Amino acid sequence: MEFINATLGEWMDKIAAEYPDQPAVVYTHKFDYKRTYREFNAECDTIARAFLAMGIKRGDHVAIWATNYPQWMMTLFACAKIGAVLVTVNTAYKIHEAEYLLKQSDTKVLVMSNGLKDVSYVDIVNRLCPEFAAEPDARDHSCTRLPFLRTCITIDEERYAGMYNWQDLYAMAETVSDAEYAAARAGLDCHDVVNMQYTSGTTGFPKGVMLTHYNILNNGKTIGDRMKFTPADKLCITVPFFHCFGLVLAMMASITHATTMVPVERYSPRKVMEALEMEQCTAVHGVPTMFIGMLEHPDFKQFKFNLRTGIMAGSPCPIKVMQQVVDDMGMKEITIVYGQTEASPGCTQTTTDDTLERRVNTVGRSFPGVETKIVDPETGETLGPGKIGEFCARGYNIMKGYYKMPEATAQAIDKDGWLHTGDLACCDEDGYYKITGRIKDMIIRGGENIYPKEIEDFIYTHPKISDVQVIGVPSKAYGEEIMACVILKEGESMTEQEVKDYVLSSMAKHKVPSYVMFVEGFPMNAAGKILKYKLREMAVEALSLQEAAAIETA
Repeated sequence: MEFINATLGEWMDKIAAEYPDQPAVVYTHKFDYKRTYREFNAECDTIARAFLAMGIKRGDHVAIWATNYPQWMMTLFACAKIGAVLVTVNTAYKIHEAEYLLKQSDTKVLVMSNGLKDVSYVDIVNRLCPEFAAEPDARDHSCTRLPFLRTCITIDEERYAGMYNWQDLYAMAETVSDAEYAAARAGLDCHDVVNMQYTSGTTGFPKGVMLTHYNILNNGKTIGDRMKFTPADKLCITVPFFHCFGLVLAMMASITHATTMVPVERYSPRKVMEALEMEQCTAVHGVPTMFIGMLEHPDFKQFKFNLRTGIMAGSPCPIKVMQQVVDDMGMKEITIVYGQTEASPGCTQTTTDDTLERRVNTVGRSFPGVETKIVDPETGETLGPGKIGEFCARGYNIMKGYYKMPEATAQAIDKDGWLHTGDLACCDEDGYYKITGRIKDMIIRGGENIYPKEIEDFIYTHPKISDVQVIGVPSKAYGEEIMACVILKEGESMTEQEVKDYVLSSMAKHKVPSYVMFVEGFPMNAAGKILKYKLREMAVEALSLQEAAAIETA
């Protein structure tokens, strides 16, 4: 593979020059926004100049808190062009999480929408920094609770005291000369940090993963290569920009191949299907629950798709759903990417040429330039084909580290540069990897190691079941017992015993769930990842297992 030695800004200039009239961004809902690569790049230059005018310099941290707005994309590339670092904020955050992230990241400028659903981002900022409203005519503030934060830019139409509005930026850009802009762009390095992604924080405090231009551009290029992206492709982006799935697997994979991006502001099955049909998209990405939402939508069969490829990732992909996407959505060349934010994020991926069996049963082979191995979590010994252990990766894609967390960085990346993912996997003789679960997800029942994904994949084949998650719950006798959390298809009914009998009919007795809980949905973070620890908490409460849960283990 030929690696890209360029910053995001340099790359966008190159693509805009080579494909000036190629559609870059097309929105079908909410926003009247359609730009060619030349137009989009020019607008990013304008915003970059405005950022310079308001005092943003190389190395400054600019946070973005919004769903998939056009301004989100412009903020990313504008920051990249002047050497600022984009800090991505989870759209589901509320005041406690927002305060932590903005403070820990040393954010200087916050770009934000008004809010999402019943959460007002503007209210949260005003509560954290009453200084904004107290000085309505000022735009440069000193905030006691967030000492680095100087100003905010709102991107919706409404204007707020003490804050800039996005429309102000276009006039501000005029005050920066070509010479000033060129000077700000000079000397930037592709190995500089361009993005800080905060891990979801399913355990402990979220950590700021520092990713470079080189990390994400080359990861995106490999991902696009494996989907055989060209300027003839159109990718519908249904996943959040703030997550690596949206930023790298979608945006970077597109811009490295001059592919057209068709973002959906926020996932809804109908809006996605409308966008797919209206633009005749050839690709779409999503987590399994997003694909399930479309496949089970009552109007699914009314839509005419032109899909070829895309990615299912973000959480373990049920084999049956993969097969349905191939059969019913026409995605004959769908792929799976495996990785994590700390690896920017991709480590392995299937290809469009892999057999269907390989594409639905594995997460593919290693990326060029990325070394991978399976190790014994206890001893660190490298394991051979077919053995389950911890997946480790090393290469160009590994993060620079966690922001201001050297100890956590040292725990994640060993002295030889290997990232320890905490994921359990095995590799076959041909180099294809299969993820079997998280080390912490693994259920140990009476000394027997049980991998939830194996049971989930089987239960999912029951015709009445829409989705399932398998977790371990505390047990006095065995340490842990298996619990299946089941979502039934609409109009269906089942008993706990039916589920247990179904597993027992085809799987070993020790893999039969001791408990079955029927639920309406699973707790998720905004990136679509299912929070199994929340399911476990719910189970402990529902089954009155507090006493067993309190037992300490070595």
